[in-house]
Amino acid sequence: MTSTESRELTDEAPVGTTIQTGPLGPATIPASRYTSPAWADLEAERLWPTTWQIAATRGQVAEPGDWVEYRCGTISVLVVRGDDGELRAFQNVCLHRGNQLCEGEGTGADVIRCPYHRWAWNLKGELREIPSRKGFGPLRNEDLPLVKASVGTWGELVFVNLDPAAEPLADFLEGVPADVAWAGIDEYRMQAVLRLELACNWKVAIEAFSETYHVQGIHREMLASTDDVNSPQTLWNRHGKLGQPYGIPSPRLRGGATDAEIFRSFVETQGARIGVEDPEAPAPEVPEGSTMRDVLERMLRDTAAGKGLDLGRFDTGQVLDLHQYNLFPNATVIYLSDALSVMTATPGPTPDSCEVRFFVAFRVPSADEPDTRPVVMDVEPGEVSLGLIFDQDVANLPKVQKGLHQPGFTHLRLSAEECRIINLHRHLEATLGVPPGGEV
Repeated sequence: MTSTESRELTDEAPVGTTIQTGPLGPATIPASRYTSPAWADLEAERLWPTTWQIAATRGQVAEPGDWVEYRCGTISVLVVRGDDGELRAFQNVCLHRGNQLCEGEGTGADVIRCPYHRWAWNLKGELREIPSRKGFGPLRNEDLPLVKASVGTWGELVFVNLDPAAEPLADFLEGVPADVAWAGIDEYRMQAVLRLELACNWKVAIEAFSETYHVQGIHREMLASTDDVNSPQTLWNRHGKLGQPYGIPSPRLRGGATDAEIFRSFVETQGARIGVEDPEAPAPEVPEGSTMRDVLERMLRDTAAGKGLDLGRFDTGQVLDLHQYNLFPNATVIYLSDALSVMTATPGPTPDSCEVRFFVAFRVPSADEPDTRPVVMDVEPGEVSLGLIFDQDVANLPKVQKGLHQPGFTHLRLSAEECRIINLHRHLEATLGVPPGGEV
């Protein structure tokens, strides 16, 4: 137990909480949206086939012949780098009898061939071969191309949309790319993608990464080094942002925190960033006229420099703090000066299940470095540590889902502090054609 876990907290968030919510305020959300098969069916019909989603990393499809399958519920999309260097996406289905064309990912392909009856398409999606063609009667190759999907990239991330007439990805992302342009997003390279099946609805999973109200609950180790109250939230139209300062104690702690407590909290929750992972390591001295936040910033810069990274163009907040973007409907993208984390949640076979993917990337010395193919692993919850904070969230999510099924619990009650969750539901309602606060 850390020294701040047992500290007394204030009952209310202190005055000065920075939330930019526009017209959004407190709201109630029907619990059935997380448990109802009818609601899940409506999402499958109207949401997932019409919206941009993170499908892969750029390193997975960097070279001609690289391909990867993306699954979202019953949807399967094939992302392929053509021999002409173009990135394309197709619905993953053979136009003969509906067999799935590919599963998983691979390299070096020169054709997309159905394993069932060996129909084949080239990497542009053009039909090239039908065994025993004569039995099909008159049939032209140009009449049976693979069904296209839209595809686009943003930094290390590859997005797909089943609608070939979808709005451009740049328009979908709204103001997010401009807001984080300072970070040099092409200077990150993906190292790993971890996939977990969790016993909760996909919205339960993504919403845990859409508010900091729960830091005082399951992430108390963060309180001495994180201002979870004065963390500005910004809403565009569909998407939202959290800016979270580090090296500053939470105003929820009565009496604040000592320099030693701030340091220990930072080490326990993200010590690798400053090259210190022993939670018992003594706190460095704070020079006169400086703060522990200043010391942590310097340690982070020095640690990055030891890896060949120059963070000289970044100010204190850019170097030290968290810059988190919630992309509608199901992605959280977290930029740090030295690392990038992405989390997505997609529906499972029932409303009580989902697949969560964690993408892990680090900054590299130059944007000219080649893309790296990440290690992709299917893991059981708790089998591989995602870091203390992510581990705590993953462990808690099935408990939320169980609570949502209790007959006396009919609605979630959200505060303005949870505005990014409210915004998600307002856009879900618009996409699904459901009135505000409505059920199906």
